[in-house]
Amino acid sequence: METARTFGDQLREWRQRRHLSQLALATDVSISARHLSFVETGRSLPSRAMVLRLVERLSVPLRERNTLLTAAGFAPLYAVRPLSDPELVAARTAVDSILKGHEPYPAVLVDRYWNLVAVNGAASVLMAGIDACLRTPPVNVLRVSLHPGGLAARIENLTQWRAHVLARLRRDLDLTGDPKLAELMQELRSYPGRGGSEEDAEAVVRELVVPLRLRTAAGVLSLFSTTTVFGTAVEVTLSELVLEAFYPADEITGELLKRAAAAG
Repeated sequence: METARTFGDQLREWRQRRHLSQLALATDVSISARHLSFVETGRSLPSRAMVLRLVERLSVPLRERNTLLTAAGFAPLYAVRPLSDPELVAARTAVDSILKGHEPYPAVLVDRYWNLVAVNGAASVLMAGIDACLRTPPVNVLRVSLHPGGLAARIENLTQWRAHVLARLRRDLDLTGDPKLAELMQELRSYPGRGGSEEDAEAVVRELVVPLRLRTAAGVLSLFSTTTVFGTAVEVTLSELVLEAFYPADEITGELLKRAAAAG
């Protein structure tokens, strides 16, 4: 049976993940480095207010804030509701409006693990031709993107795109420390193809935007994307949702998407 990790152990891990010394973190939250050391070793118990100051300074995601509060002996603060919950109707209505309003360009809504939550009609161009096994819920958009049975065979700049996808996932993993994201990273890295090395990541950084160049029945689409999050969310589900909206990177792609929408 796995022993529950102490608050101090978890706090130390978050501090190290953020590359902060005990002195730097203690100074930022207005306590002594000695007291912070005692908290990390379990010799001193933090107050609820201190826990909240620490997790705010460390930019701990809401789900993990609840975990830390529980480990410190306090009740979780942030609600966790399914997106279908009546309390989230206004948020879901806003998301649906954005998805619909983005047509004829593709847009998808994903959760923390990059599992598909919702799509607009134009996103069908991104899902066409992928293996049935990849369509079984939950559909993971990163898996679909890089899996040999997904889009990989039709991505003309696969090396560049793969490096971009892995770099994004690495940022998410650094932010959350979530073991499920670590497993997904390991899986994606196991797929055939180049892209994902330090050199590839540096090449991606030098680009203004990284386009997805995808061969489709309508022609080669060149797309770049933007992401939207609920910036003021204090509910776990909303805080983890990401809406990714794709835009044409050239005039030809724009025309192809408009024609596809008109024909559909």
